[in-house]
Amino acid sequence: MDLRGFIGRCEKIGELKRITAEVDWNLEISHISKLNEERGGPALLFENVKGYSSPVLTGAFGTPPRLSIAMGMTTSYSMCDLAREWMKLSIKEVIPAREVSTGPILENVDDVASVNLDKFPVPKFYPLDGGRYIGTAVFLVLRDPETGDVNLGTYRMQMLDNQRCGVQILPGKRGERIMKKYKKMGKKMPAAAVIGCDPLLFMAGAMMQAGTSEYDIVGSIRGEPTEYIVSDFTGLPIPATAEIVLEGVIDPENFQPEGPFGEYTGYYTDELEKVIKKPCLEVKRVLHRNNPILWATSVGRPVTDIHMLLAFTRTATLWTDLERMQIPGIKSVYIPPEAAGRFWAIASVEQRYPGHSAHVGNAIISTTTGSYGIKGVIIVDSDIKADDIGRVLWALSVRYDPLRSTELIKRGRSTPLDPALDPNSNKLITSRIIMDATIPYEWETKPKEIALDKDMLEKVQSRWKEYGF
Repeated sequence: MDLRGFIGRCEKIGELKRITAEVDWNLEISHISKLNEERGGPALLFENVKGYSSPVLTGAFGTPPRLSIAMGMTTSYSMCDLAREWMKLSIKEVIPAREVSTGPILENVDDVASVNLDKFPVPKFYPLDGGRYIGTAVFLVLRDPETGDVNLGTYRMQMLDNQRCGVQILPGKRGERIMKKYKKMGKKMPAAAVIGCDPLLFMAGAMMQAGTSEYDIVGSIRGEPTEYIVSDFTGLPIPATAEIVLEGVIDPENFQPEGPFGEYTGYYTDELEKVIKKPCLEVKRVLHRNNPILWATSVGRPVTDIHMLLAFTRTATLWTDLERMQIPGIKSVYIPPEAAGRFWAIASVEQRYPGHSAHVGNAIISTTTGSYGIKGVIIVDSDIKADDIGRVLWALSVRYDPLRSTELIKRGRSTPLDPALDPNSNKLITSRIIMDATIPYEWETKPKEIALDKDMLEKVQSRWKEYGF
């Protein structure tokens, strides 16, 4: 699947709307997108951007049906069910990616003399943003110079001018670790920014899944090899059916002011008060398809399509992490999009031994996914699905005792984008809470829950239409 195939499938089931009225890249696209998302609307393809001839796509992942389409499924799944499917598929035998000699991405090649990023309808999203952001639904292809491993990292990118982009590679990210190796070698880091591709590739780039190529992961999910071209300019593998690729280098010694930008937390960071310099992608070559589609996401306060993406990818990787730990009894896992797709995790467990629920809670924050950013974990019994928020709140009300059932962890890895952290700190450490909303396994006498009569329930269900429902 490429981005155009995804758009076509969304349109077929009413999950995409084409906007033919003229719209301005300056705030109008983002404001239309935000209002549409808050109303649960479809993905939007803006086909008439003022001053440009190519379109902009927003809201790609705004609903579970669209996520199902991205996964290649014909039925709409819940977020929990989708994450379970990803977990099942991703732990199977890996299907390696396949190199090809050509693809639609090579339809247009702009060399260094003709690079002009302003040829694309790059949006400005919010009034206080530092400029136009060409990379909000983007991943950066990098290669580790020591291991040869390829990394796809999702880092926002501000268009600084027609040939440079500021890239927010945060401390501790794999991209930063790779960049430090180039710095030690005294070399610039080759990089390729991919904008518009198979939606699963962007999902994979957003995941914290070490040890396996994201290209191979996507092939395993799709059931067929991901096709890539090895660039004769950077030597990096790029998707053969991508829409836009910005190729160039990042000089580890050349950081430029980048930001501010309205982040997925719904807040700005301290970039509003002080200038913060970030790595700078010097664009040396641009590849793009005919009439390329600029894929963008408005970010901002939850829930937007990026929160749906974050919730899905982190739920999927968390479930995969726990599956590989071989902890028994886990029935469902969920990281809600309302929690900005990151900060809270919920798990449902069928308890089999004393301390089982605590085992799961502690395991979550020790996983690769849970160790970064999560500040709260809620554990519920197996009769409650992790994404049934109403029942989760009920369990917190009638099965949770704050003194008995709360564990506090003082130090854990956080993200500097969290506005709840002390602005005078380095914003890299957060505390954590584990809230065990299960009935203790070892209790000999457990609360007796109200239950419907099984026979009468079956009778009522069989006559449901007779009642006029």
